[in-house]
Amino acid sequence: METKIELEQGWGIIQKEISKMINILEGVPDSEPPVYGTIYSTIYTISRQKSPNDDSKELYHRYEGVYNDYLQSKVLPAIQEKTDDDVSMLQELIKRWATHKVMVTKLTRYFAYLDRYYIPRMKLPCLKDVGFGCFRDIVYEKMKVKVRDAVIALINQEREGTEINRSLVKDVVEIFVEIGNENGKDKLDYYVNDFETVFLADLVDYYTQKGCGITAVECLEKEKDRVSHYLHSSTEEKLLKQVQGQEVLPEDVQQDLEEKMQSHLTITN
Repeated sequence: METKIELEQGWGIIQKEISKMINILEGVPDSEPPVYGTIYSTIYTISRQKSPNDDSKELYHRYEGVYNDYLQSKVLPAIQEKTDDDVSMLQELIKRWATHKVMVTKLTRYFAYLDRYYIPRMKLPCLKDVGFGCFRDIVYEKMKVKVRDAVIALINQEREGTEINRSLVKDVVEIFVEIGNENGKDKLDYYVNDFETVFLADLVDYYTQKGCGITAVECLEKEKDRVSHYLHSSTEEKLLKQVQGQEVLPEDVQQDLEEKMQSHLTITN
């Protein structure tokens, strides 16, 4: 006779083990590690039970709820507490995003039975996409403007000659890139709409108001260097076109720039 587990009884077991995992992620001293087999076997048993005892739908819903509760109670407040200092805020965001990716990896492993059977049958978003979607909805959407402005402020400081932490900028920009990925495919919509468009507009404003301070071609090379170090590679072509289209550079170097850009496009294509 097959073992049966009532939903609430089983969820109590699952929740206890997930709490252990969260304590470890939060750095709670002397945290007891979760028992993977306990979580997986409980989910397996609940999901394998025949209707009306098949609670796969509720498990899927509660899986999402684990993220929602954690992000709202721990992650978002931890980032918001540091908004008075841009660098500290960005460092906390990077730390929390890295931790979230670990959490998604672990939870998708625990709930893998749903990914293999229930989710394909019901044509629902996979567990990984649900996990990243929760971060996007709860943390990213609330913080994206402040984060973007902080990054652009750092870039402008570098233009002024101040040395900045380029690795920090790169790691934050990578969040804008990764946050839109779905079904294992790279999607740059969030990077383009929430970061790149404003970055390019700010670039034009900066040089229109302040000029380069060096030759125009050197100025352009510095911007290309920034792209190579901490922006997505797709930004370079747009940067060149933006600079040309807005006539930020003096007229006497426009023709030279056009030739350089054409040469660049020919090589990359």
